[in-house]
Amino acid sequence: MARILIAGAGVGGLAAAHRLRRQLPAKDEIVVVDQSPVHIFWPSLLWLMTGTREERQVQRPLSALKERNITVVNAPITALDPAKKSIVAGDTRWTGDALVIALGAALQPKVVPGLADEAGNFYTVAGARAVWELLHTIDQGRIVVLISCIPFKCPAAPYEAAMLIDGVLRKHRRRERVSLELFAAEPAPMGVAGHQVSQSIITALADRVIAYHPNHVVSRVDPGGHRLEFSDGAAVHYDLLAYVPPHQVPSVVAEGGLAPAGGWVEVNRETMETSFPNVFAIGDVTGITLGLGKPLPKAGVFAHRQGEV
Repeated sequence: MARILIAGAGVGGLAAAHRLRRQLPAKDEIVVVDQSPVHIFWPSLLWLMTGTREERQVQRPLSALKERNITVVNAPITALDPAKKSIVAGDTRWTGDALVIALGAALQPKVVPGLADEAGNFYTVAGARAVWELLHTIDQGRIVVLISCIPFKCPAAPYEAAMLIDGVLRKHRRRERVSLELFAAEPAPMGVAGHQVSQSIITALADRVIAYHPNHVVSRVDPGGHRLEFSDGAAVHYDLLAYVPPHQVPSVVAEGGLAPAGGWVEVNRETMETSFPNVFAIGDVTGITLGLGKPLPKAGVFAHRQGEV
């Protein structure tokens, strides 16, 4: 009997679990480990942020996997040993015949002083809900959508977020009293897709009177004063801040020797295997360089397909 360990129950981890369960004998054990008891469908957080979804609609219990003969362990992963294909979850060590690392990118708002004290991190359920609680009541002022750092998962999301916020304000006839701006740490929207795509997004923002400020790297946030400060010395006041936090490789992955300092997990781009035999990494935790020299974007569609591979 074989045991496959899957660390992480995001899109990639679940895709791998379901594909393996279909292909492996029933006696082989598939173990999915995640600190959360639920799977959150991240793309729907934008709708939670704009009031068209409720929290219960964007998540599902992982316990449902047990009906598919998949073992679920709800515990934080505190150690990872790729040489032994083992992980420590809670107070238990699990060792497998193969290990799939699908832990995603860790959201680290504390990297920017003051940012974690602002509630509007719409890459989380709580943050998306916090944005909506302010958005559906704001009557005048300035809303800022902020891309704090690159890389970040789902390159289109903050631009879509700004346009969805614009739509909410227009629906409730408050748009003319609220200015909407997007400050981005990157030089252009979705640069990996090419100039034409970038320009089409910039045009779409302009058509909606959403001011776009590229190449603005935030250096400090003053939550009490509702003020953003940027590395070039510029500063801006806001009444509502909806932001994409800095992303980093999970510390447990770095401590396990799978990622270079400040980098992401390197894999064989054909098999998703790491430098350790029978240890694979998929999704946002990986760093894959495309032929054009730019990194493969971190997005659920890629995590899903990599999980199946």
